[in-house]
Amino acid sequence: MKLQQLRYIWEVSKHNLNVSATAESIYTSQPGISKQIRTLEDELGIPIFIRNGKHLTGMTAAGEKIIRIAGEMLQKTENIKGIANEFRDNSKGTLSIATTHTQARYALPPVIKQYIKDLPDIKLDIHQGTPTQISEMVSQGKVDIAIATEAIELYENLIMLPCYSWDRCILVPKGHDLAKKRALSLSDVAEFPLITYVFGFTGRSKLDEAFSSQNLEPNLALTAVDADVIKTYVRLGLGVGIVASMACKEEHDSDLVALDASHLFGESTTKIGIRKDTFLRGYLYDFIRLFAPHLSKELIDEAMCLKSQKEIDMLFKSINIPHY
Repeated sequence: MKLQQLRYIWEVSKHNLNVSATAESIYTSQPGISKQIRTLEDELGIPIFIRNGKHLTGMTAAGEKIIRIAGEMLQKTENIKGIANEFRDNSKGTLSIATTHTQARYALPPVIKQYIKDLPDIKLDIHQGTPTQISEMVSQGKVDIAIATEAIELYENLIMLPCYSWDRCILVPKGHDLAKKRALSLSDVAEFPLITYVFGFTGRSKLDEAFSSQNLEPNLALTAVDADVIKTYVRLGLGVGIVASMACKEEHDSDLVALDASHLFGESTTKIGIRKDTFLRGYLYDFIRLFAPHLSKELIDEAMCLKSQKEIDMLFKSINIPHY
């Protein structure tokens, strides 16, 4: 059994069993991958994949377990490399971050600017996507960390570290009826077409829960993943916007009115998601400290040693989480 064979079956499973796409992705030949998979199956004495002719159509029950363990072993080999790099030179390396548009556009820029100034030899890779996409990236070891509000808790091999809490605001054009209300209620908001984030994005679940708790059916005129897109359609008069308060900038949005909605939807918490088996290099601790100063190296290490997310949540109950 070779590490390369384990890498091949792991990569094939992550490319929808498409050997050609796998070969292209890892810069090798399709026949070479197929041969190594067959050799591994012969050595084990059981099939890993279900076949229809030359095509892979599924994974056997044993294959699913083998591939899961292969992924864990490959991650551990990356940890070994990380340890070697850590002791060889911690001033150089690559930090890959997966996050949403709101974080990348509004929360991260000052952090990234300072990080590059402090550690100019660290290469930063920032990947944007939906919370589910970026959580999957870190779960599969494709990136070092994910920064999101939703979906991270769905992956059992990740731990979640709370970074900051945030509120929402209602965006309307100047002169809008809602801007004249002294005490904004959820029923007031529900009377208008709404423009907000797509489901599963940037704390959207809190919004849905709020309307449902008051037996209100929101009229969703338009949904988007980008707060700037939401603001564009609010300007066109297509509806009332509901966005993260951090996305409302007076210098850029002077034609709009931002109404506090913290009492309508409650707080949401942005978290950093990290694989439980990840070796954390020094420059990753440095980034987390800049983004969330309350997350010290000692606190992160303690959280990484805990067995369940419930224990981690208890650890942070006594920690004062900043409000954005």
